[in-house]
Amino acid sequence: MRVKRGFSAHRRHKKYLEMAKGFRGGRSRLYRTAREAVERSLVYAYIGRKQRKREFRKLWILRINAGAREHGLSYSKMMAGLSQAGIMLNRKILAELAVKQKEDFAKLVEIAKNQVH
Repeated sequence: MRVKRGFSAHRRHKKYLEMAKGFRGGRSRLYRTAREAVERSLVYAYIGRKQRKREFRKLWILRINAGAREHGLSYSKMMAGLSQAGIMLNRKILAELAVKQKEDFAKLVEIAKNQVH
């Protein structure tokens, strides 16, 4: 008896078409174009997850640098000073302090200044 692939093919097509919901035109209705669009979108999503980490790190460094320069210290000197002082706060937390808790950040800058100079 021959094997009919109706069910498995339908399930596979349905999987891609459901993932293509919201795409425009044939990219959400036609199996082949939907599959191509979905596969490409998954690649973009993978790349985007890597880029997001880079972008956030850049943003944090930018904010720390701006906060440090308000107090007369560059980013690199501040990070070196904090490292020498044994303060191991990550960039995310430092950026948060620079934006939302300026007094606490100023204290950290002073500690870093004392270590560097």
